[in-house]
Amino acid sequence: MTARQIEAAAELLDRGSGPFAVDAERASGFRYSNRAYLIQIRRADAGTVLIDPVSHGGDALTVLRPVAEVLGADEWILHSADQDLPCLAEVGMRPSALYDTELAGRLAGFDRVNLAAMVQRLLGLGLAKGHGAADWSKRPLPPAWLNYAALDVELLIELRAAISEVLAAQGKTDWAAQEFEHLRTAPPVAARPDRWRRTSGIHRVQDRRALAAVRELWTTRDLIAQRRDIAPRRILPDSAIIDAAVKDPKSIDDLIALPVFGGRNQRRQAPTWLAALETARKTPDPPEIIEAPNGPPPPGRWGKRKPDAAARLTAARAALAAVTHRVGVPVENLVSPDLVRRLCWDWQGGIDPVRAVDEYLRAGQARVWQRELVVPVLAAAMTRAADAGSDER
Repeated sequence: MTARQIEAAAELLDRGSGPFAVDAERASGFRYSNRAYLIQIRRADAGTVLIDPVSHGGDALTVLRPVAEVLGADEWILHSADQDLPCLAEVGMRPSALYDTELAGRLAGFDRVNLAAMVQRLLGLGLAKGHGAADWSKRPLPPAWLNYAALDVELLIELRAAISEVLAAQGKTDWAAQEFEHLRTAPPVAARPDRWRRTSGIHRVQDRRALAAVRELWTTRDLIAQRRDIAPRRILPDSAIIDAAVKDPKSIDDLIALPVFGGRNQRRQAPTWLAALETARKTPDPPEIIEAPNGPPPPGRWGKRKPDAAARLTAARAALAAVTHRVGVPVENLVSPDLVRRLCWDWQGGIDPVRAVDEYLRAGQARVWQRELVVPVLAAAMTRAADAGSDER
């Protein structure tokens, strides 16, 4: 796609009217990066344009700027916006206003909120399943894939109008507006520390030296994957990392005797993996088996370690379930479950529990509509749990 074609697409969109329906296709499972490999945009009186954001060398931001500037003129409509906003921001495209039809469906209490289900429910139309899990980094993209991608934005404008009516009838329009603005302005999610601990099957590793091997193999794989822009598990599957860490091969022959490592591609990489294992053996400070805590422990352990907190969590969950039933919003959208767990674990009580809960939730980025609904019931739950504990003692 040439710079002139990008400019023509921007001019076409600029002649349209109203909000922009926006979607992006990535290559998850194929590439290391989470970049957009195709951007679909639709606007009334303009139609649909498909933008190739990757075939412009290192000058993508400059080449795509005309489209980014036009997109700043009105609201964006996306379905599951949190999936696409980061990769769109990478190419300089950021919304001035946002409407997320999937999130709107959750707030409306719909049990199924994928795009096809919502289009069927609200518009009475069917969307054909197709190539959502395809390798969108492929070039040229097949015409059938392009048609599938265009359909993802074909009905978003109409879907936004339909779900907006549902939310208005339920008195949730302002709730949705607060959620969309929170989503639009949220900072990038920080990478989790010690990501190697998410290696599938790591529960099999119960030795610190073997855990060091998992870390070194994972890190080596990640560096290779990042350099080659290939999904890490296509470089080496998690199962092979765990197998090598547990078996601890000392030679290339021992290593290639293991499943996966005996394949032609892995044989070429065998010295690299063996070097990682040797580094792990020599590390003076292998990682602890138990991950350093980042917040409260799993709730299943609270009963023995902090029974008062366990009682508060039980009371809080019951109270939130009642609110969910009353307003028809999933409990995870009423308030972050992690924030509730932290509240119950950290709770110190006080003269004014309502104020204490409100301040805690506000610090945890809970929105105004959420606090209005849950602060009174959570404060009451904290108080009931404390009173019950006092009676038992």
